[in-house]
Amino acid sequence: MSKQHAIRVTDNASFLLAPNPGPMSLDGTNSWILRAPGSEHALIVDPGPLDASHLAALAAESVELILITHRHGDHTEGIDTLHRLTGAPVRAALPEHCRDAPVLEDGEQIEAAGLRLLAIATPGHTSDSFSFLLPEDGAQGSMLTGDTILGRGTTILDAPDGTLADYLATLDVLESSPDALVLPAHGPTLPSLHTIVRHYRAHRHERLDQIRAALAQLRAASTADPTIGQVTDAVYADVDPAVRGAAETSVMAQLRYLTEFEGV
Repeated sequence: MSKQHAIRVTDNASFLLAPNPGPMSLDGTNSWILRAPGSEHALIVDPGPLDASHLAALAAESVELILITHRHGDHTEGIDTLHRLTGAPVRAALPEHCRDAPVLEDGEQIEAAGLRLLAIATPGHTSDSFSFLLPEDGAQGSMLTGDTILGRGTTILDAPDGTLADYLATLDVLESSPDALVLPAHGPTLPSLHTIVRHYRAHRHERLDQIRAALAQLRAASTADPTIGQVTDAVYADVDPAVRGAAETSVMAQLRYLTEFEGV
C-alpha cells in the first residue's frame, strides 16, 4: 500500500499531494479528498497525474464521485486509472473527461460523501474551469479553485482557450461568493477568497498597463507591429526561462483583450 498520507485542512477536506512538482505545478497537484464527518464515502477532486502510488492512495478511499476542475493533464491524466480502481463516476465540464456521468452544469448542487457542493463555472485559466464551493465547511465555507486561484503566485491564461475577459468576469463571480477558505490545486490554502481575488484583479490590470506601455514604446521604435516575444521581453524581463512559454501565453491573452475591447 502507498505510504502517502492525506493532510487534513478542514472538517470536510484533506488533500494528497501528487509527486509532480515543477515550475508550473509548484509543489505538485493537490488531489482533494472530501467527506462529511462520519461518512464512509469520499469525493475526489482532481485525480492528478498518472502516478501509480498517488492513485493507489486515492483509491484506498471508498470513492463515491470524482470531479475535475479543468482539462490540464496534471489534473486529468489519472482519470481512467482512478475510475477503474474505484468504479466511481467522473464529472467534468468536457464530455471527454466524464466517465459514466453527465457534464457539470454551472450553478448545480452536487451531493456526495455526505456533503453539498455548488459547482461554479470559472473560465479564464481555461474555458472549462470549474470551482466547487463547500458552503457548510466552516464559518464562511471553503472553495476548491483548481488553477483559477493558486496558493502561491498568480495563474496563467492558457490562450487562446483561456481569455482575460472570461477571467475578469470569473473574479467578479468569485468575489460575489462567500469569503471562503481557498483550497487550490497547487500551493497552500489561503484564508480569504475575497482578498486574493482583489489581489489577482489588481495584478491583471497592472499587467495590462505594462503591456499598453510596452506596445507604445515598441511601436515608436519600429514600423513593424510588435511580436508576442517582444512584448514578453518588455513586460516579463526577469521571467524564469522555465516559465517563458507560460508568460508568452498570458501576453497573447492580454493582447487579444486589448485588441477586442480597446482596439489597441
